[in-house]
Amino acid sequence: MSPAWRPLAAFAALAQPRAELWRTALGLVLTVALYWGAVFGTLTLIGHQLAPMRFARLMAEISRAGTPAGLAMLLATFVPMALAVLAVTRALHRRGLHSLLGPGAGRDALRAGVPLFGLALALFPLAFLDPNVGRSVPPATVLRWLPLMLPLLLVQIAAEELIFRGYLLQQLAARSRSPWVWMVAPSALFGALHYSPAEFGPMALWPALWAMGFGCLAADLTARTGNLGAALALHFTNNLSSMIFVGLYGQLDGLALYTIVINPRDAAAFGPYLAADVATMLVAWLAARLALRV
Repeated sequence: MSPAWRPLAAFAALAQPRAELWRTALGLVLTVALYWGAVFGTLTLIGHQLAPMRFARLMAEISRAGTPAGLAMLLATFVPMALAVLAVTRALHRRGLHSLLGPGAGRDALRAGVPLFGLALALFPLAFLDPNVGRSVPPATVLRWLPLMLPLLLVQIAAEELIFRGYLLQQLAARSRSPWVWMVAPSALFGALHYSPAEFGPMALWPALWAMGFGCLAADLTARTGNLGAALALHFTNNLSSMIFVGLYGQLDGLALYTIVINPRDAAAFGPYLAADVATMLVAWLAARLALRV
């Protein structure tokens, strides 16, 4: 294992007492089952209270996330995901939130988050050079929704980090020092969940690979620091930029100040933006490392 990843040993040691593969696999299955059970159960209850057409419109608004309310409701669905992984970790592994986060997570989240937010603000004006970028949600509307949206966004990214860079990474790293096991495998699953031919058509593989790459960089930061703080900061500022600052039209843009209006199914149109996203992600990863000196 690389010397830079030595803090991973202490992070993985928290999972060592109950790191059996069957236990980890069962935990993942139970987390998914609890999450979808809670989501579908809630939607079923709501469906019984609304007329069919009104419920259909509500579901469309949530899935599209093209309005502030729709985006807020979509992000709220990650609350049961976070609760599910916490419940499963407690029941199967006798571990709690502090164990999943690792020591010093809050400190590192702040130390990395401040410069990453500054980087996002510095890059924001560059979007105005693009003729495909236009105004979307009025600033007054964005400000009105931010007190609700920021906590929901934090829940969304925390739920994903707790599962992929917390639960899975820890459990697998407790059994193997190979980065193919604790870094690449969870990140590949993370990328697969972002594979969406319905939205991206023939380009669907590339956003999924981008998500896998993001997962590897977040896992690298976790291994270098021994906690989830830097990964949480990286994920939060990335999603804040894409959901609040400049979003892709039709992709969770319900509260975006500006949107990029292009065809994401067209390689010639979408490719340059994806390449720019990759470059921005790498710069953010390096900025987090510099801030934390890891």
